[in-house]
Amino acid sequence: DFKTIEYWDGNFWRQVDNTTRSGRALFGGGDDANGLLSNISSLQFMTLGNAVFFGDLTVARTNPGGCASETRGVWAGGEAPSTNNTIDYNAIASGGTGVDFGNLLSNHRYKAGCSSSTRGLFGAGSTPSATNVIEYVEIATTGDAADFGDLMGNGMINSGSFASQTRGFFVDKAISIDQECQVVTIASKGNTISYLPQGLPGGDMNGDAGRGCSNSTRGLFVGAGQTKNIDCVDLVSDGITYDFGDMTQAKYGVGCSASPLRGVFYGGWTPTRQNTIEYVTFASMGNAVDFGDATHAIRETASNVSDCHGGLGGF
Repeated sequence: DFKTIEYWDGNFWRQVDNTTRSGRALFGGGDDANGLLSNISSLQFMTLGNAVFFGDLTVARTNPGGCASETRGVWAGGEAPSTNNTIDYNAIASGGTGVDFGNLLSNHRYKAGCSSSTRGLFGAGSTPSATNVIEYVEIATTGDAADFGDLMGNGMINSGSFASQTRGFFVDKAISIDQECQVVTIASKGNTISYLPQGLPGGDMNGDAGRGCSNSTRGLFVGAGQTKNIDCVDLVSDGITYDFGDMTQAKYGVGCSASPLRGVFYGGWTPTRQNTIEYVTFASMGNAVDFGDATHAIRETASNVSDCHGGLGGF
C-alpha cells in the first residue's frame, strides 16, 4: 500500500503529488585535477548560489549512473579506476557517507539512470565495450540489480537519460538516426522501442558524453559532441522535439538534474574541467544562465539525482 491518490488522464494513471520535497539536487563522483572523487555536492533548485558539500560515495569513481526517489539518491557503477559494479545510496534529506545498496549484474561505466517513485533503471554504458543491457532496482529496498530488458541495436556508451512519471527514455546521438531516443515503461520490464524516428534537432552521428534531465513533460539533452546545444524532447506527445537553446559554453560530461521548473547543468569539460553551474526554465525555453559555482572544477558526475525530478509521481 503506497498510500497515494491516483487519477486517469485518458492514457495513464497518474499519482497526485502529495509529498513534501526540499527541491534538492545531488551530484556525486566524477573527477577533478587531482583524480577520482567520492565527493557528493548539493544545491537547492529555487535559490541561486554555489553548491555545497553533502557527503561521500562509498567508492571514489567517475561516470556513475544516478537516479532517485523522493527520499533516496542511488549511484551505480562507474570507473574506480577500472569499471565497477558498486551500487550505493544516500538519504537526500540528510548529508553523510553513502551506504551499500548492492551490485550491478556486471561491471559498468557510463550507466544512464532514470526512475519513477519506486523503481530505478540503469541502461547503456560500457564494460568497456558498448552494452545494450538495462538493469533495475527497487529504490525503497536494498539488493542487487536485476535484468529489465535491452536497448535497441548494439547499445550506447555515452548516453543521456530522463523520465516521465511512467516511462524512461535513453538518448544517444552517436547511433543510427532511428534509435537516438528509445523508451520503456518503467513499471513493466521489457525492451526499448524507438521514440523519435526523425532524431534530435541537433543530432549528429559523432556525439559523445551527452547527458539528460527532465520534468514530467519535457526532457533535455545536452553536451553531445562538445556543443552548446540544448535539445528538448516532448515526453507527452510522441515524436515532438525542440531546439531549446544553448548552454553558456560548448562542453560535455555535464552533470544534469531537474525540478518541475528548472533544469540545472553542473560542471563539464571544454576540454578543461569547469566549475560553472547554469540553469534553464522548462516553461519558457531559451539559453542557460549562470546559477553559481560547483564545489570543484569537475566532469563526469552522475545525473538525475534529485527529490523532485520528472519521473516522480508514478509507479
